[in-house]
Amino acid sequence: MLKGYKYRLHPTPAQAEFLIKTIGCARFIYNKLLEDRIAIRDEAKAGIVTRRKPATPASYKPLFPFLAEADSLALANA
Repeated sequence: MLKGYKYRLHPTPAQAEFLIKTIGCARFIYNKLLEDRIAIRDEAKAGIVTRRKPATPASYKPLFPFLAEADSLALANA
């Protein structure tokens, strides 16, 4: 038999803002990395060979400073 648990969170306004920022940044990183993978796949289909390093969430932090406000583990798991 499997058990499930439900939890309800009651964050403070500061914690709620941090959660919203972290979830938004994780979504942004996921979509950015997906965009990069699609571009690499399309280049490979077209026969264009480029030696790109695989993108990581840390590689986007200098380009998008708002990512530094989010938890790095949340971005890495995206």
